[in-house]
Amino acid sequence: MERFDRHSIMTLQKTLSIAKSIRQILDKQRVIPQPRRLNETAATLADPKRRHTIPSGFFQRHQSSAAVAAAADASREHDCEPLPASHVPPTPSIAPFSNSPPTTKYKPIPPITLRALPNLYSELSKAKLGGLVALSTMCGYAIAPGAADLTVLLTTTLGTVLCICSANAINQWIEVPYDAQMLRTRNRVLVRRALTPFHVWSFGAVTGLAGVSLLATTVNPLTAFLGAANIVLYTGVYTPMKRTSIVNTWVGALVGAIPPMMGWAACTGALDPGAWLLGGVLFAWQFPHFNSLSWNLRSDYSKAGYRMTSVIDPALNARVSLRYALAMLPLCWAMPAAGVTSWWFAVNSTFVNAAMAMQAWRFWRESNERTARQLFFGSVINLPLVLALMMVHKVGWRDREETSRMAEEGIGLEGVVYVDEDELESEE
Repeated sequence: MERFDRHSIMTLQKTLSIAKSIRQILDKQRVIPQPRRLNETAATLADPKRRHTIPSGFFQRHQSSAAVAAAADASREHDCEPLPASHVPPTPSIAPFSNSPPTTKYKPIPPITLRALPNLYSELSKAKLGGLVALSTMCGYAIAPGAADLTVLLTTTLGTVLCICSANAINQWIEVPYDAQMLRTRNRVLVRRALTPFHVWSFGAVTGLAGVSLLATTVNPLTAFLGAANIVLYTGVYTPMKRTSIVNTWVGALVGAIPPMMGWAACTGALDPGAWLLGGVLFAWQFPHFNSLSWNLRSDYSKAGYRMTSVIDPALNARVSLRYALAMLPLCWAMPAAGVTSWWFAVNSTFVNAAMAMQAWRFWRESNERTARQLFFGSVINLPLVLALMMVHKVGWRDREETSRMAEEGIGLEGVVYVDEDELESEE
């Protein structure tokens, strides 16, 4: 019995020794996935020559965890790369259900409230861009040779704004998976889930119907048709074409040319040659404006799979910018010939358009971030100046003021007889 006990004890000791060896081998093969770290604080650990970055939550723990931080920092550039567990001594700070603060911050999505909705709708509608488009509509109304009516102007502007809200909301509803891949758009309303897709789509549908209905009932059917056509063109043609063909830029330029024509149609009820020239000016202006902008955003467009000229053919992108910057010159010269402005507009606009054409030429000669930025800001200055010069040199606006003054004073033109000087000389 004594021998059996001694033999059993020796066997048990050998078994425990083997088990311990196996456990050590398994411990070396064990891995610990590293968590993502959002807020980080730089700190110097054991090696003074090396600067580590460790989560700020480690400094708030009750037990020192410098070794844990060192192991975590070894995979800073590869957050998901596993590390051997032998490098990380077991400590209570990494135990499950620990009371210590986490290494990442969780920010819940705030609930939708009535107070937050205006800001969310403003982001969804791209309020700044929409304001510029509405301003171009007002300029088209002011340039048109018709009697001005403040009520019609306000309802036209409001209807245009509603159409813009609809187009931008539906555009974001369609592009949300691609917006999430771009640095410029990854914080949009749908990407961060501030609103549901159904909510966004409903907002776009309601604003679109309201805008077109308002234009049809208070302005005229032609303006309402242009507003509806622009929504369809932007959401149904331009948006899907961005991922299939570089022609999307030309379609987008057409979308931008319609709002001033809506203002013209609201004032006159028709699309005269001057309206088409005004739309042509807006159409041509958008190429140097957008192509220079897309040059510095081409990496983002490439990530999302958008087929922009700056991504597919950078040389063509610069050529198109120069081509349409030069086209601004004859388009503005044609405005006096159409009877929209005086010939002084042709003179003054030449200097403004020549400055943008020079910037486009530099961008074509050497396409880089600096020349692209110069052309972009030059185009931002160009359009307001051109539209302002059109309104200043508009034919007949001073004559209408004189006519209204004469009407107020009771001076009529019924008794005025016009005599041809040539006929008068022949009679003599």
